[in-house]
Amino acid sequence: MASGRSEWERRQAALRREAERQAREAAKAAKEQERERQRQHLERQQSSTERKSAEVAQRIGELDKVLVSALGVRPLSFDQMRVASSIPPFAPDPRLTVSESAPDWAAYQPSPPSSVGKLLGGKARYERALTEARARYNRATDSYQQRVQQRLSELNAARSAYDRRVAEEKRKVAEANAQLNQIRADFDAGRPEALEWFATKVLERSTYPPGFPKLFQVAYRPENRDLVVEFELPPQSVVPEVRAYKYVKARDTIDPIPRPQTEVKQRYAKLLADVALRTLHEIFTSTPRELVEAVVFNGRLNTVDQATGKKVRPHLLSVEAERAEFEDLVLADVNPVACLKRLNALVSPNPYDLEAIEPFITFDLKRFRFSEDMDVVSGLDSRRNLLKLSPTEFEHLVRELFVAMGAEAWTTIPSKDGGVDAVATSDNLFFGGVCLIQAKRWANLVGLEAVHALTGVMADHNATTGVLVTTSWFGRASEQFAQRNRITLINGAELKHLIKKHLNIDVIPGTTPPRNLRASDNKQTGRPGPTI
Repeated sequence: MASGRSEWERRQAALRREAERQAREAAKAAKEQERERQRQHLERQQSSTERKSAEVAQRIGELDKVLVSALGVRPLSFDQMRVASSIPPFAPDPRLTVSESAPDWAAYQPSPPSSVGKLLGGKARYERALTEARARYNRATDSYQQRVQQRLSELNAARSAYDRRVAEEKRKVAEANAQLNQIRADFDAGRPEALEWFATKVLERSTYPPGFPKLFQVAYRPENRDLVVEFELPPQSVVPEVRAYKYVKARDTIDPIPRPQTEVKQRYAKLLADVALRTLHEIFTSTPRELVEAVVFNGRLNTVDQATGKKVRPHLLSVEAERAEFEDLVLADVNPVACLKRLNALVSPNPYDLEAIEPFITFDLKRFRFSEDMDVVSGLDSRRNLLKLSPTEFEHLVRELFVAMGAEAWTTIPSKDGGVDAVATSDNLFFGGVCLIQAKRWANLVGLEAVHALTGVMADHNATTGVLVTTSWFGRASEQFAQRNRITLINGAELKHLIKKHLNIDVIPGTTPPRNLRASDNKQTGRPGPTI
C-alpha cells in the first residue's frame, strides 16, 4: 500500500509540474502577445501621427503654391474652347460583321454506289439518298440566305443609327462652335457681355485647393477698358491652426502642435494676396491689351461676425492694376504682400479679424451699364431723359434721391458751373457727417479736373466727404483720385439704378460712353462736355 501511494503521489506531482509548466508557457505567450499588441498599437499611433502631420504639411504646401502653380498654366483662349466631335468609330456587334460560310454541297452529297452495289439494288437507294440530300442542302441554303439577310439588315440598321448619332453630334458641335464664333466676334468688338462671359470661363477653369469657394462676379466697363472682379475669398479655416502632431506615449494620445497665431495670420494675409495676384494674372494673360487695360479685384469674405452672430461680407482687399505695370512683375519671385503694396492695393490691416476696407469700385452699382441703343430710343421713350430736364427739375430730382437715401438735411449752395451743388448731413449717408454733393448734367466724360475741383469745394465747406453725380461717365484716373480723397463717384448708369431703387422712377441717363474711349490721364484733361 505504501508503494502504491508513493506511485500515485509521484504521478500527481508530475501532473502538477506539467500543469505549472503549461501555465508558465501560457503566461509567457500571453505576455508576448500583449507586447506584440502594444508594439502594433504603437506603430499604428505613430503611423497615424505621421499621416496627420503629412496632411498638414501637404495642405501648407498647396497654400504656398496658390500663386506659382497658376503661372505655368496655358492661358485660356477661344481656340481651346472649340468643341470637337467625340463620337467613336463605328463598332457594331461583332456577330454582325462576321460572315458565315454558305452550305457546301459536298457535305450533303451521298457517296455513289459501287459496281457491285448497283447490281444489288444500290442505284435506287442512291437516287433516294441523293433526293433527300438535295432537299436538306436546299433547306440549309434557304436558312443561310435568311440569316445573311437578317445580319445585313441589322448591320444596316446599326449603321443608320450610328450615322444619325454622327449627324446629331456634328449638328451640336457646329451649333456650339457657331455660338462660340459669335461670342468671339462680340468679344473682339469689345461687347461687355462677351468680355464678361470669357472672363468667367477663365476664372471657372482656375483650380484651387479644397475649401476655396468658387464664387465670383465679373463686369466689364468698355468706357474704361477694365474688368471688375468681385471674388469670394477663402475663409480663415483654410490655414491649418495645427503645425504638426506628436504621439504622447504616456497618455497614448495624438496631440496637435498648435501653429502660432502670428504665423496663421501672416499666412492668411499672404494667401489673400496670392489669390488677388493670381486672378489678375489669369485675366491679363487671357485677354488682349487692346480690350483690357486694367483689372479691378475686390476680395470679400462670406462669414459670421463673432460679435453679433450675423452674416457679414466684408471687403478685405481691393486692387486696381494697370496691365503695363502688372506685366512688368516677375510673379514667381515676388513677395505677394509687398507686391500688392507696390500696386497701391487697399488691404485690410487685420484680415484675420475681419477689419473691412472700402473697395475702389462698388461692384453692385457697376453692374448697371448703359444699353447700346439708349441714344436711339431715348427720344421715343416715355421715361424722363435726365439730359432734357431743366436745372431746377434736375436739382429737385437729385435732392429727392439723396433724401430718400438718408440725407437728414439739405442746403443748396451757389454754383458757377451749371451743376447742382448742395451740402447734406447724415450719420449714414456714404461715409457719414457733412457730405458735399455736386451734380454734373453732362453729355460727355467728366474729366479729372472736375474731381480735383470738388476737393477744393470740400475744403471750403469743411465737408467730410464728397459725392460727384453725373449723367455721363468718369475715367479710371478720376476713380483712383476719388478713392484717395474720400469722394464717391456716381455715373449715369448708377444714377439710373439709384433713382429706380430709392424713388421707383424709371429714367434715361441720356448718353452712352463711346466704345473706343481710352480712360487714360491725357484723355481726362480735356474740357468737359456741355451742360444741356
